[in-house]
Amino acid sequence: MATTLDENDIEKLFSGAPQFYCRAESHFPGAPHPSVAFPFDEEVEIRDLSDHVQIEDKAWSGVTAWPHLTRDLNHDAAARKSAESRTKAHFHVRCRERPNMLSMQGLEKGTMGFQAALELPVGDSLEEEQFGFESVGTKAKAIIDARARMLAHSGWLRRLPEPEIMHRLERNGEIYRNNDMRKRPSVETYNDLFHSFMRPCATPLDKQDHYSLINQINALVKCLATANVWIDLSRVEWRIRLGQVLWGQSGGDELDDATEIQDAASASERAEEKYWLLMQVLVSTELLIRLDAITEGEANGVEYFRPVDGLYFERQANQSVKWSILLARSWLDNIELVKEEAGPGEQADPVKQNGGWLASLVSKMSLKHSDESLKPGYHYTIKGRNGHRQVDGLTHFARKIHWPGIDAYESRISVNAENTGDLTPTTLSTPGTLHSVATTGSSYFGAWDVTSHHGQHHHAQKVQAQRRKMAAALHASGWLSKSYIFALMLPGEALSHFLMSTLLENDQEAMGTLGSFANLCGGFVYRGKSFWSTSCIVGRVLAAGVGAAECMGWISTDILPDSTSDGWLNIEAEDVPDDLQRLGKKARIWGKKRIERDSYILGDGDESNLEPGDFTMPHENNYEQRPAAAAIELRSFKLLRSVEAVHPSPLSEFTGTPLTESTAAPDLPSYPAKLIFSVTIGGARSEDFTFPLTYDISFVTAHPCSPSRKVRFVKSPSSPTIQQIDVSGKNMLGSTSRSVYRAGHPLHKSYHYSVVHISELIKKRGHPLIDLLGPSPHKNPKANDNRVLVIDCITNYAEPPPPSPVLTRVESGGSASLPSFERRGSLPDKMHLECRRRQFGSDMEILVRALCSQMGWNALISRRKRGCLACAIREACALGWRVIVRVE
Repeated sequence: MATTLDENDIEKLFSGAPQFYCRAESHFPGAPHPSVAFPFDEEVEIRDLSDHVQIEDKAWSGVTAWPHLTRDLNHDAAARKSAESRTKAHFHVRCRERPNMLSMQGLEKGTMGFQAALELPVGDSLEEEQFGFESVGTKAKAIIDARARMLAHSGWLRRLPEPEIMHRLERNGEIYRNNDMRKRPSVETYNDLFHSFMRPCATPLDKQDHYSLINQINALVKCLATANVWIDLSRVEWRIRLGQVLWGQSGGDELDDATEIQDAASASERAEEKYWLLMQVLVSTELLIRLDAITEGEANGVEYFRPVDGLYFERQANQSVKWSILLARSWLDNIELVKEEAGPGEQADPVKQNGGWLASLVSKMSLKHSDESLKPGYHYTIKGRNGHRQVDGLTHFARKIHWPGIDAYESRISVNAENTGDLTPTTLSTPGTLHSVATTGSSYFGAWDVTSHHGQHHHAQKVQAQRRKMAAALHASGWLSKSYIFALMLPGEALSHFLMSTLLENDQEAMGTLGSFANLCGGFVYRGKSFWSTSCIVGRVLAAGVGAAECMGWISTDILPDSTSDGWLNIEAEDVPDDLQRLGKKARIWGKKRIERDSYILGDGDESNLEPGDFTMPHENNYEQRPAAAAIELRSFKLLRSVEAVHPSPLSEFTGTPLTESTAAPDLPSYPAKLIFSVTIGGARSEDFTFPLTYDISFVTAHPCSPSRKVRFVKSPSSPTIQQIDVSGKNMLGSTSRSVYRAGHPLHKSYHYSVVHISELIKKRGHPLIDLLGPSPHKNPKANDNRVLVIDCITNYAEPPPPSPVLTRVESGGSASLPSFERRGSLPDKMHLECRRRQFGSDMEILVRALCSQMGWNALISRRKRGCLACAIREACALGWRVIVRVE
């Protein structure tokens, strides 16, 4: 065959190899969009390879705005029916959360995917921190003035009485399900919108039909785009706090803030905030049902949107407008408003006698108003359309994270769900009639942003952080539970907070043990297990152990901190210096061409003159002398002396997020963490090694690849360089003394990597990464340094006997001695075998992650037989990372 490789040869050579891209999309503002593709393959089993897990439950679908399917469609008839009902044409708003929440849970526990890793430094919460925002809750003069102009005679809106808002919301829900707006005369829909609700202030786009849906849409978009009037849901904090504005009550569901967001001074001002939120929902639903009507018409061959109309819409509809449309979709899909007449002698307190915790979500506040259109004794009740689905999703989450006492918990929830019949959690009220229901004892703090670093003033340090930290005060049937049960959620990180909060708020035993204050981005110990947010470095490290479980942003493990009782924990870890230099506009994601060039399958080679000798077959076991076997056992997980005990800084870790300054956040000390391992190398005496979890590093699952079936590589046993390539995939080239490989993809010689065995790395811990990478191959100091370190955790690793997935600590005699760990097989045989079959993990994998945290190395986790080393090296170069952990 020819000595050079042509285009057809290259396609066969790299069949099944992922290629990494980062492209800007004009209709999505902000950072470019990272993606992974297989351009040489059309087979579904290759094209659909993914580095992240699929959303398992329809109840969790609100976590993302990206199109997706949930796993429960395979076995859940209700979920399948719900998906089929959405197949009709509907408007698809071009708005996405960042980072992509689909990519936030990688195939390896405690990791994320390629896309999330690149998007995290430009995430929505970081934009909020960097640029700040004017909060509606601040009651700044600009907000007061803007709202006054909105309701003035020259403004967009008339001030509707509350009953009229409720009536229109109720009616919009009915229209949404049977949208006939396109078929109705345009004059009718125009008059309905402008003669009672809005004022026609916009210049008509459609000159031929002054009353057209296009002109109505234009007016609604302009109204929603008005600055300083509406809650800006492009801000992460407002997405989380949406339910607090709707269901928060004076004296109960309150939030605290020491920064931008302040509480209203009185109940009437709190009700005013709720009024404006409901107005925002109303305007957004009016817009969405018209956009859906036009989209359905387009699908049926009736053209409504001219190209110029679409262009105008994209220009006018800023991010705040698009997020309001997402809010409208969530409301219309999940919320139903019902006008009900109060029964004879019905009390203001609506908590049902037989309802259990689901019924306790009812907080019925009779809607009384001077307006005669709503007689005294009527009220509007919010009903969740998918309450049972959300409850099922909650128990699914609890089972996935191995919640203690889950059988009793699930049984209790099922009984309560049956008792409540239709889930009817809350009734809206008008100003002046607010009062709390089912609030007990201490004040309900709400939520805090606890993103900070010790030793600096908290206002100055909120700015630089890749991961937003949040703490909250829980209370039975609080607004966090309501946000989840009603499924009134917007895409982003909020769902992980809502799930754990709802689980805890409705487990009386857990609340009694843990208390009402929750560090939702830290962790807690409860009934012999520890639970950690994936926002916490401890969770991401311990996730690599046997028996660890991960679900929707939470990790559970049987590994417990030494000498720690049940309760919440906050872990102190430093941000990686390189990460701090790559935030916002300096993030790697903006280097679109560089990302693609640094990970290109042909490296820096000349495409017209490529030879087999330009490629190598990288392997993790290329050693002149085979390294000694390493046996590794986790001995202890310790929390060190709290940072506050060394450097007192009361409450400096907590920056409040809403409503009253009078409520202070409780003190939650931060503890540095360390792991202690017993390591035996080559049969020598075991030695203890300590690894402090110093840096808040990240892990990414290396993207899976599929070995090419169209080619075979032949190389000399003494060299990784490919000598010959058989692109037919059939013939065995060369003599029998040569090795034939089909287990992976080749790597161009322009990529440079060094392999270090885990036993050697333990001895060299503390050495800077630059020393481990070896000498630079480039004479020019300005040349791109693409050296990568591969940590070999496979070769000659001494596996311990197969354990049960359960790991418990056995206390040794004295308090000064190290606790040891005992593996025990406490699960039923069938469950035990299933866990063994499906789970990866070992103490060695925990150790290598802990070592990376100690050194501040972000790392790619590459599992053999899921992906080859060559593809992992190229992905590391795409991310700009230097470390690959290669595991069995």
